[in-house]
Amino acid sequence: MSDLLVNIDVPAIDPAIAFYTRAFGLRVGRRSGESFVELLGAAAPIYLLAKPAGSEPAAGAPPRDYRRHWTPVHLDFVVDDLEAAARRALEAGAVPEAEIEVAAWGRMLRLADPFGHGVCLLQFSGRGYDEIATSG
Repeated sequence: MSDLLVNIDVPAIDPAIAFYTRAFGLRVGRRSGESFVELLGAAAPIYLLAKPAGSEPAAGAPPRDYRRHWTPVHLDFVVDDLEAAARRALEAGAVPEAEIEVAAWGRMLRLADPFGHGVCLLQFSGRGYDEIATSG
């Protein structure tokens, strides 16, 4: 298997860099002008790709729209201190979507980034997901 790379379409690179570095402590790696930047500091590199609102994401798909939208793929950031991470993300421009949720594996806060993408903050407790997992 190859490495995993995460790509996030954003309407403009600089505001996205500001949000993701401030909210999640990521740092800029490589950059290519105003259309591409690599963010490091997570388990996988995150690539911000400038794609203007109204542009076509795929043949036959509706144009890009950076209002809050739903997609079956989103980012979960695992943190040690949920409240501190939430403060940083909210100060950077994240939008809260629910109260902190408590589960057998830990706690979670659902947010949206300023570009309409869903992101979650997870704080594991005990054995994390092993608290609910079964052998397959």
